Amino acid sequence: PVTGKKVPDEAAQVEVYRYIKPRATKWPKADFIVGNPPFIGGKDVRERLGDGYFEALFKTTDVPESADFVMHWWDKAALAVRKSATRRFGFVTTNSIVQTFSRRVVAKHLEAKDRVSLLFAIPDHPWVDEKDGAAVRIAMTVAAKGKAEGRLLSVLDESAAPENILFGNSTDEISANLVVGSSVTSAKPLNANRRVAVKGVALHGEGFILSRELAEAMLKEASECSRVVKPYRNGNDITGRSKDRFVIDFFGWSEVEARENFPVQYQHVLLNVKPERDANRREVRKKNWWLFGETVPALRLALANLTRYIVTVRTAKHRTFVFLDSAILPESRLVAVASDDAFLLGVLSSNFHSVWALGTGAKLEDRPNYNNSEAFDPFPFPADVPEQLKDKLRAEAEALDALRKRVLAEHDDLTLTKLYNVLEALKDGRALTDAERDIHDRGLVTLIRQHHDAIDALVAQAYGWEADLADEEILTRLVALNKVRAAEEAKGVIRWLRPDYQAPDYSAPVNATLDLGEATAPQPDNIIPWPEKLPDQVSAIAAVLAAAAKPLAAQDIARNFKGKRAVSVKPVLDALAAIGQARRLKDGRYAA
Repeated sequence: PVTGKKVPDEAAQVEVYRYIKPRATKWPKADFIVGNPPFIGGKDVRERLGDGYFEALFKTTDVPESADFVMHWWDKAALAVRKSATRRFGFVTTNSIVQTFSRRVVAKHLEAKDRVSLLFAIPDHPWVDEKDGAAVRIAMTVAAKGKAEGRLLSVLDESAAPENILFGNSTDEISANLVVGSSVTSAKPLNANRRVAVKGVALHGEGFILSRELAEAMLKEASECSRVVKPYRNGNDITGRSKDRFVIDFFGWSEVEARENFPVQYQHVLLNVKPERDANRREVRKKNWWLFGETVPALRLALANLTRYIVTVRTAKHRTFVFLDSAILPESRLVAVASDDAFLLGVLSSNFHSVWALGTGAKLEDRPNYNNSEAFDPFPFPADVPEQLKDKLRAEAEALDALRKRVLAEHDDLTLTKLYNVLEALKDGRALTDAERDIHDRGLVTLIRQHHDAIDALVAQAYGWEADLADEEILTRLVALNKVRAAEEAKGVIRWLRPDYQAPDYSAPVNATLDLGEATAPQPDNIIPWPEKLPDQVSAIAAVLAAAAKPLAAQDIARNFKGKRAVSVKPVLDALAAIGQARRLKDGRYAA
């Protein structure tokens, strides 16, 4: 009655099944297993199958909960080939088999000692449902026991689909992301990149969102509410036209503090978010209804003290990176790269990183997906680049960012996606249509292309490579460089992207083979496991500080936890200092 919107009916009841001692169904023995298993996306499995079946299912399997439902069939069939007399299996799945959690199922069986190999694969193929005519994208995989090369088909032309599709044909070992040759899936995450790229916040409540008009009215009435009323962007705001919206963000405020300090915003959230959250299946979201579903403390820590940062849209047709003002809060469909350095923007905007990102293999339908843990964290950035060359790259990246923002500000009908659709047509050498020519002329697309060409040449120079390398050669070199960097880091040499934030106390060993003496360092009597969750890490470190008779250095605190180094506990210590629960002394030590 207050908001005029429908809210969940608290009296409504649904039947919920509880499965007693669930067990996996035994499959019959077979020489071959072939099928098109039912598809449900990983995020929809619980809703579609119900809580009871979902919980029973995951008591009988080690398939990740976020993997697509079809991967349970893939997992069981692969086990049948590895452990019994089954000779081969082959499945039709959706092309999301190469996304992060589904791909882990495939990788587990490809990397086992009694492994299987993919003998045949098509990673991305058109499919039209005969019942309702819906067009989707599928993948096909065939596997057998042992190590073997496979045949990979790639769709080159589907204009005559489904009767006549033109394929490219490659023969080599097929990796878990359904590519042959150098696969980025073998690359290891680098400490140098750690905690720089972070996904944005997830609201889990549309009521947090405010129009610009409503936000400005709130800010005009009480300027201090700018502490919780913040500009907000999602993926569509970047690739399309921005809706210029705001959100109410109570991160760091208890319910009582939010109500007492910001009563207008609190009431708005109480009326527009709480009814929806009361029906949320996750108890923590129901209990903390005034907070975003995912507040992402790591994001806030990473963006602190920056005036701007870089973002890319996780799932998008074109891989573009742009600067955003640090006052803007990014949504979870954005990956935030916590750096204001245009040098990083230039490297990320180059063809070298685009090829690498595509090499992760993840796609949603026909749109590549960018996962920061796989596309950013293992990526080996150029190192030891002369400052003069860095400045040239910064200038080109700044110019590219400014040009795109200028043409989008001048033309309300243009979007980043439209500009890059035309840029792609230019690169392909295709004649532009009249509509594309109009976008090209008003959007200054040839100038955008010139900046990209200049960036590619400068990044190639930073790596010490040729600018016209084939995509496969780029991947081969980047994978090899990742291995070199990982080996360096194992010896203590880390090329931090933001050393002041990531490891302010770090100093590389004089000799990479030098024994740093960590093994013989005196250890506290009570060594405890390092907690997995950030709130638990904060509590654990606060307890160590409170029990200490004197101020402690980061490395002294790290020795209280199994296998931890100072660089791991330092961000938590800084967070405690920032919120007043710890003091950082001038000599770099910390006290409660």
